[in-house]
Amino acid sequence: MSSIRKIIHIDMDAFFAAVEQRDFPQYRNKPLVVGGSPDSRGVVATCSYEARKYGIHSAMPSAHAYRLCPHAIFVKPRFEAYQQASTAIRKIFADYTDLFEPLSLDEAYLDVSNADLHQGSATLIAKAIKAAITQETQLTASAGVSYNKFFAKIASDINKPDGFYLITPEQGPEFAERLPVEKFHGIGKATLIKMHSLGIKTGKDLKSLPLETLQHYFGKAGLHYYNISRGIDNRPVNNYRARKSLGVEITFQQDVKLKQDVIVHLQSLLEKALSKAAEKQLNARTLTIKIKYHDFVQITRSRTLPYIITAASTPVDVLDDLLRNTDVGSRNVRLLGVALSSLDNNPSQTHYRQLDLFNDC
Repeated sequence: MSSIRKIIHIDMDAFFAAVEQRDFPQYRNKPLVVGGSPDSRGVVATCSYEARKYGIHSAMPSAHAYRLCPHAIFVKPRFEAYQQASTAIRKIFADYTDLFEPLSLDEAYLDVSNADLHQGSATLIAKAIKAAITQETQLTASAGVSYNKFFAKIASDINKPDGFYLITPEQGPEFAERLPVEKFHGIGKATLIKMHSLGIKTGKDLKSLPLETLQHYFGKAGLHYYNISRGIDNRPVNNYRARKSLGVEITFQQDVKLKQDVIVHLQSLLEKALSKAAEKQLNARTLTIKIKYHDFVQITRSRTLPYIITAASTPVDVLDDLLRNTDVGSRNVRLLGVALSSLDNNPSQTHYRQLDLFNDC
């Protein structure tokens, strides 16, 4: 067994847009935006590299993307096509290791520490996977190879598209010191502002602070920052990720004003969420609604019920109760969401834990 871990991070290049350009030749070599229509409140899911040259990026409002590039082609996502491509890619992963952890449809970690193929070389395995993906799907992927997840993910982003980069254990600590903290995966905007206010601009600055200081300012995350600034990341590659929640949401073309209309929309969203749960043979006991008002202020309300949630067992009264102490009816609503959690596929289970469903929204 190898004493040094060998971790690969595979990240598909502009995945949704690449699938569209593969399937529709008329989109190739043109600025393509996958997402909402530019005359709607939709956002960009992803875009082709031709579109990125104009400053378009994911999560940008589609209307803004149109202003940056009026001749861009806008198409709605075809998730079934992306799922099919993702399934084919995961089958390729399985040819090289049983230990891979999908993060989304278009990226995954692979642990090849004990792989026998290609003389156990993570570099050769990563390049073979890239070639197999292109041959099987006509899509390109970028690969990062290192001795932990942190550096593997950073490495995969360095030479995109169709890139490859290796960060060895010898290079890791110095690489971390030179890295701007905004390049550290997991450091969001709020944390970045806080770090900059403390004079932390690079990994070297982060490394100079004692663990106690980092924990004082960043809580439990302080230990993670302490370690990664030294090139240390012992997180395992998990090939099983239990689903914590599932949900659906809708952004309205026109704000919803009346409370009774909000309830009707919530009922419809609940039915869709329950349908998704049924497909995965899951039960739920926690119901959460998400409300975004016209001014983008967002709130959530949750209720854990003593019974399995179904369309029949969750009357309007429950939704109405969740709307109490909200401004629905007096403030216009821009977006609604419904999520189910406390999920299990064992009806006899009696202990449930409520989860924060929208912390990433």
